[in-house]
Amino acid sequence: MKIGMNMLLWTNHVTEKHYGIVDSLKQTGYDGIELFLGEGNEQHYSGLGNHFSKMEMGITCVASLAPEENIASPDRKIREAGLEKLKWSIDMGSALNAEVICGPFHSSFAYFTRQPPREEERQWSIEMLQKAAIYAGEANIILAPEALNRFECYLYNTMADLKTLAEQVNHPSLGAMYDTHHGNIEEKSQAVAIKTIAPYLKHVHISENDRGTPGSGQVNWGEVFRTLNEIDYKGWLTIEAFSTIIPEFANAINVWRDFSPMEEVYTRGYSFIKEGIAS
Repeated sequence: MKIGMNMLLWTNHVTEKHYGIVDSLKQTGYDGIELFLGEGNEQHYSGLGNHFSKMEMGITCVASLAPEENIASPDRKIREAGLEKLKWSIDMGSALNAEVICGPFHSSFAYFTRQPPREEERQWSIEMLQKAAIYAGEANIILAPEALNRFECYLYNTMADLKTLAEQVNHPSLGAMYDTHHGNIEEKSQAVAIKTIAPYLKHVHISENDRGTPGSGQVNWGEVFRTLNEIDYKGWLTIEAFSTIIPEFANAINVWRDFSPMEEVYTRGYSFIKEGIAS
């Protein structure tokens, strides 16, 4: 297992001015970093990718879809716009030399119809993800859609839900990710959830129940690390923690306070994961 750090703790748009942070993460022992794919072009991401490759830092990415890009929408034009956004994300990920693109891109983040999920919505999403998976395969990138808690998403909330998505897309370039924060809310058992998604598990977010320093809250971490070892998981364990450093982004994800000091998150978080996977 490789240990990564999501840069969203500091920024939603990584540039050269953040190289010092990545240097600190490298010195701490991290194997790589995770970047949010928002603004920027291929030249921008290629420059970042070349720099981080020289540092021998692996790259994973997060992608999301706006309401006007919802691939579960009944409007085909909106679904097609979502597919184009996913293709753009794959292109930028390829420029970065990314291994995995994860996120809740099976639908739009924080978009609700005020109704339970309908089968046709899931089928629309699957249709677009099948096309995106083919495109990702050509770029040698794995797509790992993410189930979110009920307060951020209605289409896919649990690993049982997500397993059906991966089964129906049925493409080697599309797997699934597990996030301990969302699992702590939606699952009866972290162990059962991880075992459920194990055949498709390609990425893991290590995230405390309050999005602060891993190990400082209520997540059943013993169960998480024990089960990941039991299923012989070999992918990334990436810390996802948030702060209020960028108000516009923080407000968009409902972060109203800082949960832990930044340095504590990545230093203690790294040590916590190392101890957890070794136990």
